[in-house]
Amino acid sequence: MRVELRCVSKSFSHNGQTVEALRDINLVVETGEFVCLLGPSGCGKSTIIHLIAGLQQPTTGEVLGDGRPLNGPHPSRTVVFQDAALFPWLSVLGNVEFGLRMAGLPKARRRARALEYIKLVHLSRFAHAYPHQLSGGMKQRVAIARALALQPDALLMDEPFAALDAQTRAVLQNELLEIWELARPTIVFVTHNVREATGLADRVYLLSARPGQIRGVERIALSRPRHAEDAALLAHQHKILKFLGEEVEQALREELGEQVHFPEAQHPTPPERSQGMHI
Repeated sequence: MRVELRCVSKSFSHNGQTVEALRDINLVVETGEFVCLLGPSGCGKSTIIHLIAGLQQPTTGEVLGDGRPLNGPHPSRTVVFQDAALFPWLSVLGNVEFGLRMAGLPKARRRARALEYIKLVHLSRFAHAYPHQLSGGMKQRVAIARALALQPDALLMDEPFAALDAQTRAVLQNELLEIWELARPTIVFVTHNVREATGLADRVYLLSARPGQIRGVERIALSRPRHAEDAALLAHQHKILKFLGEEVEQALREELGEQVHFPEAQHPTPPERSQGMHI
């Protein structure tokens, strides 16, 4: 699925005031492309995911899938959130089958497909386990299998690995890339982690502080798997860190009405010391 946002703005009402979350967003994700959204906290990255998923509607502008308006949720666009949000009363198999059952797939077919995707995320031995018996990483595997079992055209991922330890996160990043190479859904992936974004994406969209606006696009034209010590990858990371540091500094200047300076915005922490370079 080709995803496009045309001149999209989004505002919310909060405590009687209007809060502008996004302003004039123009964004394209080509069919089968892996794109990351990166920017300061509160810049509207998750709102973009919700708009593409059809969970919210833009205040102005259009959200399109293959050239057609996306006016509501649809199984062709599935979401994986930071919290796996599994049904605690259902087994791994039951959770992965759930969407297929709602879609009306016959029992034999949905069981076979669910088991196929459970195997894909390496959880076959735990098909009959319940969420409380699983680690955080295993729960996210189930959430990914549940989303993929619907065979979506677009997989929308809102910081799916943020709550995991570094080792589990790295494993799941690699597994996600393997799955993407096999199925080639369009992926829109939200993260605060610069290393994660540059390790996964074909392109990284850089958003400003609220109201979120597209300030730049960093194309990562490097083969996968990518290696942390690759000089070209480090150059992309430093460029993104410099941009983000300047955005945070500018936001604080506007909020506080005074000069604020962060030396690290000009001299970002070397990646090998940054523990993932969260922003």
